[in-house]
Amino acid sequence: MLNMDGAAALLRAGRVVVFPTETFFGVGCLATHAGAVDEVYRVKRRAHRLALPVIVGHVDQLAQVAARMCPVAEDLARRFWPGPLSVLLPAAPGVPAPLTGGTGRVAVRLTPHPVARELCLLVGGPLVASSANISGRPAVTRAAELDPELTAEVAGVLDLPPAPPGGLPSTLVEVLGGEGNEEGPPRLRVLRAGAVTVQALRDAGYAVA
Repeated sequence: MLNMDGAAALLRAGRVVVFPTETFFGVGCLATHAGAVDEVYRVKRRAHRLALPVIVGHVDQLAQVAARMCPVAEDLARRFWPGPLSVLLPAAPGVPAPLTGGTGRVAVRLTPHPVARELCLLVGGPLVASSANISGRPAVTRAAELDPELTAEVAGVLDLPPAPPGGLPSTLVEVLGGEGNEEGPPRLRVLRAGAVTVQALRDAGYAVA
């Protein structure tokens, strides 16, 4: 098992590490390291067309992976971050193509988990944070439940409290329109239902497709 400094050093070196998040254990790497991003796909047996989610420890880290946020995305961040709401944003120039699944967009959230957040800050950049499982198998909330097939392929496991609570994964939304000057309430499309409910988004004043 890794300690925080050891996990951060491995991530900075382009290695893949398992760590806790606000939903499940995640497997990830430095999001700006193309080789490490490819390695996450390999470890998870994940199709490259499926973009990988990214977490940041502070909003200042967004610029490393995402272009300018539109006003509606900024409003979502104010209302729901830190929290399990990933927002699909245009990728910043130079972001590794595999990170976006070839879409030119990246799904980002500001994580509320203290360990994941501190890890981003120690590493100095956003981290890929996909569920720590072989694709198609269950996500887990305890290190003891991690799939040995996956842990054999990563550089190490960071298991510090609090444990992930489980439940639903982070919700993924995209903004429709977005400049905030369209008629009616700002519009969103939910691409993956999760911990932030459609009703919570509607209660916050959004029209949800």
